[in-house]
Amino acid sequence: METFINVTVDLFNGFLTTLELFALTLLFALPIGLVLSFCSMSKFKPLSGLVKIFIWIIRGTPLMLQLIVVFYGPGLIFGWNGLDRFPAALIAFVINYSCYFSEIYRGGIESISKGQYEAGQVLGMTKTQIFFKVILLQVIKRIVPPMSNEIITLVKDTSLARTIAVYEIIWAGQVYIKRSGLIWPLFYTGAFYLIFNGLLTILFRLIEKKLDYFRS
Repeated sequence: METFINVTVDLFNGFLTTLELFALTLLFALPIGLVLSFCSMSKFKPLSGLVKIFIWIIRGTPLMLQLIVVFYGPGLIFGWNGLDRFPAALIAFVINYSCYFSEIYRGGIESISKGQYEAGQVLGMTKTQIFFKVILLQVIKRIVPPMSNEIITLVKDTSLARTIAVYEIIWAGQVYIKRSGLIWPLFYTGAFYLIFNGLLTILFRLIEKKLDYFRS
């Protein structure tokens, strides 16, 4: 009979992989998403069109399919040695969430009235100064709610990494069904998600309060 402590330790080890995938995805996807948003809004039509098509494809197909393509695709299509499981999962997650974040960034930037850009120009500010000193903080305030939703979704989506056999917390919990005939460890994994997402929810509420001095 598995003890509660043993189960907790095993699940925590699996959750460390979940946290690593979550943190690295944010680290890379947030800046890449911003670059994609600028590209999609570019006045150079071939670039903006190509980026919009790419974002449409990624957002329109399941993350599970993207994981399988990234992990197995290079070997099956080009005959290359495949990526290790965790790097493949990370690449798929970064690509997927970069596209979602880019649309959030784009919506936030385009929601700012043109009058504010014009006011900055009247004051003799450059486009870079206008963006960073006038626009950026307002954009951050407007994108925090949708961004927080996507980030919390990311926490739960990390469980899809088990599709390519990445040992994360759901995998750790499911092992007990096969090994000991116990299902409660699998349900117990929910506590880890609830606690972590609860902490993230509190964090984002604090951020929103800090940005309350911007009134829409």
